[in-house]
Amino acid sequence: MKNEFLIEACSGKSIDVKENQLITIVDLDGGQVVDFFAEVLHKPDEFLSTGVTIDCNESLRLGMHSIIYTNLYRPMFQILADDVGEHDLLHPCCRTEMYDFFYHNGEGHPNCLGHINASLKERRPIIHPVNFFMYTKINTDGTISVETPLSKAGDSVTLKAFMDVRLGIAACSVSESKCNSGKCSPVKIVIED
Repeated sequence: MKNEFLIEACSGKSIDVKENQLITIVDLDGGQVVDFFAEVLHKPDEFLSTGVTIDCNESLRLGMHSIIYTNLYRPMFQILADDVGEHDLLHPCCRTEMYDFFYHNGEGHPNCLGHINASLKERRPIIHPVNFFMYTKINTDGTISVETPLSKAGDSVTLKAFMDVRLGIAACSVSESKCNSGKCSPVKIVIED
């Protein structure tokens, strides 16, 4: 069985996924970041943790067969296919305060924290998602810079779920920098057995 979901530019969606199902995230137009968060179904206090993922993988990067972990150090997803190979584990969801800090335009600006919280019907004060397709250059001196994503139209990443989860996914709303190639566009999510 296969279900497809379109997430319009600057919006979010919640999707329930069962253990062993595959999740494919498709960058339809290219250069679009996808904020990807998840909770254990019916147990929102256990959720995707990029910090634990970095700790367990001993890496700031995700690669083929990398495991994404929960805050309780349990495997949540595994990467099975990846057309791009460059994703971000460092940045939290964009939010009003971030737009104010960098661009002085936070009031009323669509943001991934708001979209994911709304889709999950929650009020998390901060969310650290996996930012699929986001290219954060990590320099040897410890500085970082957000660069134009390397993903092209139709590029995708596929994950296998290790548990029943509820996804909170947003098509990132940052058009003010290189983060989404200076524009925002829709993405597609495919769930299949």
